[in-house]
Amino acid sequence: MPGRPTSRVPAQPAPSAAFAREIDGFIGFLELERGLARRTCENYQSDLQQCAAWLARHGVKDWAAVTGEHASGWIRSLSGDDYTVASLARKLAALRGLARHLVREKVRDDDFTALLSSPKLVRRIPGTLTPAEVAKLLAAPNGGDAYSLRDRALLELFYSSGLRVSELAGLNLQQVDLEHGYLRVFGKGSKERVVPVGTKAADAIATYLASGRPHFVKPRTGSQLFLSERGTALSRMMLWLIVQKYAKRAGITKKVKPHLLRHSFATHLLEGGADLRAIQEMLGHAHIGTTQIYTTVESQRLLTQHAKFHPRNQGSP
Repeated sequence: MPGRPTSRVPAQPAPSAAFAREIDGFIGFLELERGLARRTCENYQSDLQQCAAWLARHGVKDWAAVTGEHASGWIRSLSGDDYTVASLARKLAALRGLARHLVREKVRDDDFTALLSSPKLVRRIPGTLTPAEVAKLLAAPNGGDAYSLRDRALLELFYSSGLRVSELAGLNLQQVDLEHGYLRVFGKGSKERVVPVGTKAADAIATYLASGRPHFVKPRTGSQLFLSERGTALSRMMLWLIVQKYAKRAGITKKVKPHLLRHSFATHLLEGGADLRAIQEMLGHAHIGTTQIYTTVESQRLLTQHAKFHPRNQGSP
């Protein structure tokens, strides 16, 4: 996300070459063997470099010398900072993964993280827009110029498909099949999935392709679907700014982030009666437990409706 660094790695002292060599080997394993997303690998590398710098400051020379006390000490040292529980859990996951890799590569005989307990995750209920707010947002790019056509198609597709920001930014023309109404998306870990495209989104994309996208095409433009003024793919930052621009124009007072459209997509499908497994597949969640957070949103809505409208909650005798 813009303005939020993925980590705060101390500059001094620099970890030894032994630390760096094993980190690089582990990250290479994640990229080539496990097929993890580049952003995930970058976060893990940053976390492990941060850990290595902390270990170096405490007199540890390489990973072979690390103990469970060292590992727990590093995690405890972060608890006074402003890291979320999710961030701490990710850092520990990176360290656990490295420890197992070191055993696999026979750098160590034991897993020094085996006795560490993970931070207890408290899952936040995702915020959403109401259908009325979504309608206002999608109607905000109301001009006939190339920018309005692009942004209308982008927002319609965002809400219609529930894509991640990175997936939307990376879409190519070859992934879009408007005739049959679906996209082929490569999500986390380069896993492919098919995502339906609604009629209104398909119409907006077709109009953009015919009358909007040609305006942005430059001699070196590739096959990216949504283009910037320079003829290159829109960045995550640009997508962020576009969403915020039209949320403000639509008069939406909530703090609207791009991911809010993904949450709204899932919540509104569930409210409409969609099967949770189908929503999981469309969102590209590896585990159904990740998708089940949206059932909490629906439960909260039902409780609110009951409290507001049931006659026994109205204060009447």
